[in-house]
Amino acid sequence: MNLDTLTAGINLNEAKKALIMIHGRGAEAHDILSIAKYLDVADFALVAPQADNRTWYPYSFLVPIAENEPSFSNSLHALSQVLVAVQQNGIEKENIYFLGFSQGACLALEFTARNAARYGGVVAFTGGLIGDKVYEEHYRGNFEGTPIFIGTSDPDFHVPVERVDQTAVLLEKMGANVTKKIYDNMGHTISQNEIDLANQLIFSKKQ
Repeated sequence: MNLDTLTAGINLNEAKKALIMIHGRGAEAHDILSIAKYLDVADFALVAPQADNRTWYPYSFLVPIAENEPSFSNSLHALSQVLVAVQQNGIEKENIYFLGFSQGACLALEFTARNAARYGGVVAFTGGLIGDKVYEEHYRGNFEGTPIFIGTSDPDFHVPVERVDQTAVLLEKMGANVTKKIYDNMGHTISQNEIDLANQLIFSKKQ
């Protein structure tokens, strides 16, 4: 796994909050970082890891997990290393946030569900838990009220609404405060309304 990581915003060793931003398939770290200017994260350290060959795993997130190995496990490990690096700068988990789009959203949800804790928040722009089905035994811990926002289109060519629904149910069972928003025929993109909701629900100073 290529651990090239871009950073922006407040320096990690000075910041009190950090946002880990995970790009989609075919994109790069700087692409997902560009979204930050629309978010209320001026006082955050921004951390965006870069996937090898611009993909976190080779096939659809809906195939059996073994088919996406070893890339899948390598990508989870890479996120674990990023999280540890952020914590080593003195930022507590409750002040660490995750955001991803598409493949990055799937990975953000998968990683946090496998390592559930009280995070600052999770934003998934079009994503769901990974696998040919939702394997509840893969997930452990308790989100302890962590706010999670999932937005997606109905239909979406890559992410079926059924998997988004299943994901929201499991995350709520694990103690997350989930907001799910389904947009009719939005397409595979990020809408202004999603940005607004992410700011309101996740990045608001009231959190």
